[in-house]
Amino acid sequence: MDSEPVERRLAAILAADVVGYSRLMEANEERTLRALKTHLREFFDPTIARHKGRIFKVMGDGILVEFASVLDAVRSAVDIQRGMPKRNAGTPEDRHIRFRIGINVGDVIIDGDDVFGDGVNLAARLEALAWPGGIACSAIVREQTGNQLELEFLDQGEQILKNIKRPIRVYIVDLAQIDPDLAVEGPARESKHGSLDKPSVAVLPFGNLSNDPEQEFFSDGITEDIITDLSQASGLFVIARNTVFTYKGTAVDVAQVSKRLGVSHVLEGSVRKVGQRVRINAQLIDGATGGHVWAERFDRDLTDIFELQDEITRKIVEALKVQLLPEERSAIKKAPTGNVEAYTYHLRGREFLNRHMKRYYRLARQMFAKAAELDPAYAGAIAGIAICDTYLHRGGDSTISIDEVLTNSAKAMDLDPGLAEAHVSRGFALGSFERHGEAEIEFKAALDLDPMLPEANYFYGDFCLALGRYDRAAELFERAAELQPEDFHSLSMLSNCYEALGRQRDAEKANRHAADRAERVFQSQPENATAAVFAALTLARRGARARAKTLLDMALATESNDPSIDYNAACAFARLGDNDRAIGLLEQAFPIILFHKTWVREDPDLAPLQDLPRFQALLEKLDAASA
Repeated sequence: MDSEPVERRLAAILAADVVGYSRLMEANEERTLRALKTHLREFFDPTIARHKGRIFKVMGDGILVEFASVLDAVRSAVDIQRGMPKRNAGTPEDRHIRFRIGINVGDVIIDGDDVFGDGVNLAARLEALAWPGGIACSAIVREQTGNQLELEFLDQGEQILKNIKRPIRVYIVDLAQIDPDLAVEGPARESKHGSLDKPSVAVLPFGNLSNDPEQEFFSDGITEDIITDLSQASGLFVIARNTVFTYKGTAVDVAQVSKRLGVSHVLEGSVRKVGQRVRINAQLIDGATGGHVWAERFDRDLTDIFELQDEITRKIVEALKVQLLPEERSAIKKAPTGNVEAYTYHLRGREFLNRHMKRYYRLARQMFAKAAELDPAYAGAIAGIAICDTYLHRGGDSTISIDEVLTNSAKAMDLDPGLAEAHVSRGFALGSFERHGEAEIEFKAALDLDPMLPEANYFYGDFCLALGRYDRAAELFERAAELQPEDFHSLSMLSNCYEALGRQRDAEKANRHAADRAERVFQSQPENATAAVFAALTLARRGARARAKTLLDMALATESNDPSIDYNAACAFARLGDNDRAIGLLEQAFPIILFHKTWVREDPDLAPLQDLPRFQALLEKLDAASA
């Protein structure tokens, strides 16, 4: 364990995020990011600075700020909420940037420029309870503020907050008492009179009630397909998969989810698959009242799964009184395949692929190949085969034919030109075989079709990294990390990009978040060598030697002869000063570094090795193999 002393202090923490951020981003990503950055630069950040606050974390639309004084924190929050309506003036209401703010006072832990601890966690939970454009705070904030700011506080009683052991008394700052125009809508009014002119819904991950935990992939697939189907309805706003899957495996308060995501309704349910039978329970809940708008249980043969998904979608649409256009009805009825068994194999293949280890690439390929055998026109399965084969070829598998990889990726695109995953598979293959211009065309096409697809952002980021385009790679890795709440790969690569760009503080922050995610995944999946090696690498960058070495031993014992594991372990050993071990692993990982010839020379993790004769010999071998 590390012996570094832990610094603690009492601080006031302000947590803020943007109301309905997912909706705004899906409506127009570039416009929303531009508007938010302008508000932060011109107004939010200067207001914080004027009240002696320090912003210590910004992730997407979430902002955490530390104050030495609770009065400064409250003054700052009030000024922000008073100023935002003026800044939104002249902008259509459905494009307004509004904040929710939570404030707490508590003991915090200082780690460099970052702040952790229960004081921070509670501020974030309080922010979720704030009304749009409003401020929520804890009892201690209310007590310490007293009458010094001439504010009125509305007592909301004791609330049970996620991951907080004891009930917390919550207060809302009555902004209407300052200015009647600042009256904010509480939950009961928000769903009836929100900024949306159409119903909105968040589909929470369906629970897996099967006796076999391995069936988790099936319930996740059902959830994703229902989200996709509902998204076809132009009269309905649907929260994206990446956002709702942050609630996977957790007990949720539907009212809080509705408020936090800015939606009028929440769909939740469960899936039980036994043999060739499937049971789905689904319920549509009014976010304001908690009442059931619609609920039903379905018991069907597995062969009816696509019809069942269509029926659930149709009943939700009908319950929300949304009219479907003819082309929208057709899109909802279009299944990725007519073969349920092929669909199940494809879902399992995706699960294996996301584990990012050589043996799982082989298993994933088997699943995708079986799906394609059952349905030769299944574009998603054929794209999956191409991605697996590209990974395996990059890992030194000489049995993989380059021509076959390119043929499969082209076939997936021919079968479904509108499938973003097909363009990703083509771009990944072309880029790996140094057809860079063609590869970039396909990555851009994938993002045009689906800018919210994590794989499109990640693979395009990896492509830019290999070419030394670190600014663009950083943008793509940042987006990929936002889209996948458990994605530690992208955050670790983002840290590298920032370091290569000389943005050391940003690199350290990204690395800390990568370490947190990798450790969480490893704790839930102890056999996951990829999570173990990335956790080790991120810890090695921070000097946490003992834990890093333990994780490295576990990763290398679990996965031997995996070039990706070997490369990242080499990076960790280089950071720890074990140069011989690092170079030995790089020599084992030689097949994969052939595809990152530029990066291996510039990777900040390998900087300690650059002047060593043995490393220089490796680079010469790399040049010879590339000639």
